[in-house]
Amino acid sequence: MRDDILAEVNCRGPRRIVGITLLLTLGGLVLYLAFLQPPANLLWQAFLIGMGLISLWLAQKLQVATRRKLFLTETELSDSEGTVLARVDDIVAVNRGAFALKPSNGFTLTLKNPAPRAWQPGLWWRVGRRVAVGGVTPGAQARPMADIIAIMIARRQA
Repeated sequence: MRDDILAEVNCRGPRRIVGITLLLTLGGLVLYLAFLQPPANLLWQAFLIGMGLISLWLAQKLQVATRRKLFLTETELSDSEGTVLARVDDIVAVNRGAFALKPSNGFTLTLKNPAPRAWQPGLWWRVGRRVAVGGVTPGAQARPMADIIAIMIARRQA
């Protein structure tokens, strides 16, 4: 581990396995239904095939995305592939309340400037001025990361 890392989020564990397994099961069941019990209307069958393939694609994307780790340093929040989610200087607020629009076991960041859209299912997403971290992430790792970011914001504003 690098010395400059303040917090780390790693998606290893049962939540990751359950998420991938559920998407694979859903895709398999929908495709099974589409081919072995086809509906009378071909449009419905095409819809079922499409939904099954999308579920399998999402399972694969979730499996690849959750291999990554998130790192918080003094300057940025980034992942193990080098993608910068947000620069600390650009973060205005952290929200991890019970009624916040956020992923499971995660938090949202509000940025000063909009950033390009990006998404790593089960790990993080970014739309405009919002960055959300969470999904299949362990709360025991995401909570301290959110607290450290909040402290960094408070220190900057003081």
